[in-house]
Amino acid sequence: MTNYDFDFFVIGGGSGGVRAARIAATHGARVANAEEYRYGGTCVIRGCVPKKLLVYASRFADDFEDAKGFGWQLPRAEFHWSDLIAAKDKEIARLEAIYQRNLEGAGATVFAERAELVDAHTIRLTSSGRTVTADKILIATGGTPTVAGDAVGLEHVITSNEAFDLKDKPKQIVVYGGGYIAVEFAGIFHGLGAQTTLIYRGPKVLRGFDEDLRDGLMDALEARGLNVVTERTIKGITCSGGRRTVELDDGTKIEADQVMYATGRRPNTNGLGLEAAGVKTGKSGEIIVNDDQQTSVENIYAVGDVTDRVALTPVAIREGHAVADTLFGTSPWRVNYDQIPTAVFSTPELATVGLPEHEARNRYDSIDIYKSQFKPMRATLAGSDDKILIKLIVDAATDRVVGCHMMGPDAAEVIQMAAIALNMGATKADFDRTMALHPSAAEEFVTLRTKQ
Repeated sequence: MTNYDFDFFVIGGGSGGVRAARIAATHGARVANAEEYRYGGTCVIRGCVPKKLLVYASRFADDFEDAKGFGWQLPRAEFHWSDLIAAKDKEIARLEAIYQRNLEGAGATVFAERAELVDAHTIRLTSSGRTVTADKILIATGGTPTVAGDAVGLEHVITSNEAFDLKDKPKQIVVYGGGYIAVEFAGIFHGLGAQTTLIYRGPKVLRGFDEDLRDGLMDALEARGLNVVTERTIKGITCSGGRRTVELDDGTKIEADQVMYATGRRPNTNGLGLEAAGVKTGKSGEIIVNDDQQTSVENIYAVGDVTDRVALTPVAIREGHAVADTLFGTSPWRVNYDQIPTAVFSTPELATVGLPEHEARNRYDSIDIYKSQFKPMRATLAGSDDKILIKLIVDAATDRVVGCHMMGPDAAEVIQMAAIALNMGATKADFDRTMALHPSAAEEFVTLRTKQ
């Protein structure tokens, strides 16, 4: 037993913080968790989960249209934004309750209020004014959207936080950005019937992804009628009578009900008392950690988006689990950041694991490229122009598959399983001798034979 109130105090009730608290409690530690907003964090409350629910909703228009090709005669469908948001809110509330219930069920003490560091072992709970102490402290406060740029009128824009709770669906919306969030929300609003313009300062969206995926998605978005404006920035936004006018750097003006900025996120570290505790941060406010998630203060750790390393929910969960096992279990371990699968829930969907082609060429002396683009079976009767793109990147010296990429329906589901193969070191020969599952899109991954 220590002289502290708790063995482990976790600041932040998102996926990484809750996993760490639960695992530490199962190891017998005296654990507390503090969350100032809602349990579940960005992913559950205003990120991955509600976003994907909205993505599902946005794709039903395609389903209704495609049904005609299969003999279905449907009455005109009507969409009601308020019904979708109410259903989303109900599901999020259910998940939030589960997060808190699981914490309490594991034996953790829960504080539904903001926590700030006083020193390396002392935490102040701001609502109650209570001060508690802990031997080990974990910071898992995540990130928050930023509104970047020097445009005039930024007070008239929303971020993804507000987009989830709009009272009405906009008839016209401008989305500014070119990453996951911008592309996904542009697809959501476009699919739900809003006249949508996606503006990005670069030549094509999703910088860092494989170039074939980027090109394929740009073509697909154009074919679907989503207005994508590239190599332009926003100069200013004015608002009159509830309507926004967006002026671009070339003088073009676009009218919209809403303007959504998706220009990045920053670590949520403001006002946490990091300086008082001696915790060092980087230029963006991110907490600097070592391979064991340990900060510059020996007993303080940090996981997830607050470290600004790999901003993905499963990574935060793994990091939190590793910290709890290492500090309170019997088998210390570190997170392996190789072969992390990721998906963009655009329409069409993208998913990838391993290296994009440009990175593979820099890492290996010689690589082999295998790829195929084809119309999905469903599109043949539906009459749509949808395409599926799949691509394998192979280290020519070892035959090992080092990159696996897909654009098309259920890409995320396919790539999750492909990630297992890549993590096991699968070779192209392993893919080749795997029996195809026919008819499926995924079978193309095991039937590719011709190098590009």
